[in-house]
Amino acid sequence: MHQSLKQQAIDILRMNDRGGYTVPTARLYPYQWEWDSVFAALGFATFDRDRAWEEIETLFSGQWDDGMVPHIIFHKTDPDYFPGPEMWKSNTVPPSSGHSQPPVAASAMLTMMQTGTDMDRERAKALFHKLYAWHRWFHTYRDPDNTGVVGIIHPWESGRDNCPDWDIGMGRIVVPDDLGDLPRRDITHVDPSERPTAEQYNRYLAIVKFGHECQWDHLEIARNGPFFMVDPCVQFALMRGDRDLAELATEFGEPGIRDEAEAWLKHSKAGCDSFWSDDVGGHVAKDLRTGGLSTAFTNASAMALYADAGSPDQQKRLTAEIAAILDHCSFGFPSWDPRDAQFESRRYWRGPIWSVVNYMIGIGLSEKGETALAERLRNDTRRAVETSGFFEYFDPLTGEGLGGKLFTWTAAIHLAWAMGDDMLQAG
Repeated sequence: MHQSLKQQAIDILRMNDRGGYTVPTARLYPYQWEWDSVFAALGFATFDRDRAWEEIETLFSGQWDDGMVPHIIFHKTDPDYFPGPEMWKSNTVPPSSGHSQPPVAASAMLTMMQTGTDMDRERAKALFHKLYAWHRWFHTYRDPDNTGVVGIIHPWESGRDNCPDWDIGMGRIVVPDDLGDLPRRDITHVDPSERPTAEQYNRYLAIVKFGHECQWDHLEIARNGPFFMVDPCVQFALMRGDRDLAELATEFGEPGIRDEAEAWLKHSKAGCDSFWSDDVGGHVAKDLRTGGLSTAFTNASAMALYADAGSPDQQKRLTAEIAAILDHCSFGFPSWDPRDAQFESRRYWRGPIWSVVNYMIGIGLSEKGETALAERLRNDTRRAVETSGFFEYFDPLTGEGLGGKLFTWTAAIHLAWAMGDDMLQAG
């Protein structure tokens, strides 16, 4: 079974390869997604280093002039997906969406370089200044007032699209009358009970409409757009990325960039106090328009250790919350606290587990000496695949596979981390 699953994972990556980039899964997600693609690279790196770097290089080929790496790159037109380039109207080449996603590339690139050869070092060095420009974009356009906290302009920018975290900000969005009759392609491929509701989806698209009407002026969107919230996942991924960017800068003889990345990280650590919740026992999403805080511990909250965020007392408290939540689940860390009334074990980001977030949580736990919890989480992630196969996400109570099938990042994380051997060791 173990060897068979390893080969299945390799076969999934190859099957979803579209020539320089992978799609998350056929039909449901037929384009290149930013953080999916970076995790795909970690999977490829376990058996094909050249192909791993090609994945990241293709991703950066869609980088905007201002430094942003978009969350979707539309390399080819595909009628199976909506909203496509005709809705985003970004006017880029290649066409892309108008916002980003969690910046995980620096951490993946450092891991690949540390576990590789001179070839890996040269490929990382060639991308280094593009990587730096992307981090600078986040600090400039997602923290325009230099608070030490980055915001997101859309739930899709979080990568945790449908989490209850966003209900605070989404509840204030008015769907314009001229939005039109918008097709839902996703529910033709996946059970609607596992996807966002029609009301939620229309609000997503109202934000996209605001973006293209202001020609994706990111300062305008951050200051006056319909949605602007702190996402712990993006904040913590960026903090970890800034730390790893500084290490790459040291390796490549770039002291100025190293100092800038370290300054960003110090400022961001101080900013984390602004979205800590004593009631929850962790960092939570925050509406930057109203100051309102989300009300439950999430898998993004559990990523604080990955970023070394919070005081020692806060880290002790959140580690206890992680252990308590794992005791309520049989298959890894849920995207919403199962002790909370809003928990839905099957619906997209409102309860299910995700291999890629488990991976980042597990690294954080391990680095803080919480070896037993880290191994438990890795074993749970592997068992979900053993139970159901390589699904997009899983029910944390039963291990039932949900969402897309034959999913790229689930296969990649199985190869790079969950399987427990032949894995890439994180730096």
